[in-house]
Amino acid sequence: MTIIAWILQGLLGAMFLMAGTGKVSGSNMHKEAFTKWGYPQWFRVVTGLVEIVAAVLLIVGYWYESVALIGAAMLVAIGIGGVITHIRVKDTFKDSAMIAILGVLAIVLLIILL
Repeated sequence: MTIIAWILQGLLGAMFLMAGTGKVSGSNMHKEAFTKWGYPQWFRVVTGLVEIVAAVLLIVGYWYESVALIGAAMLVAIGIGGVITHIRVKDTFKDSAMIAILGVLAIVLLIILL
């Protein structure tokens, strides 16, 4: 595994651990966002749990590379879903950029780990 993969694992793991925790704990920002996007609040919690699991898999992946591969694949799927959501509701580039960037980084990590 390369240093780039380790850096991406740490960055993506930290970002999605924070985002997932915010969703599961019910921060107002995430509640308002899911309402704006037309999704039910239970989906916010499920999304947060999936993000936390993927982040934990990336962290465990420092010791077991195959586990990081699963976490990276999950984050690619989350990134695709997030971008589609932002396009569907016609969000601005500013609102869509973060998930798009994180999704691209997850794709890069997935390619490195393959």
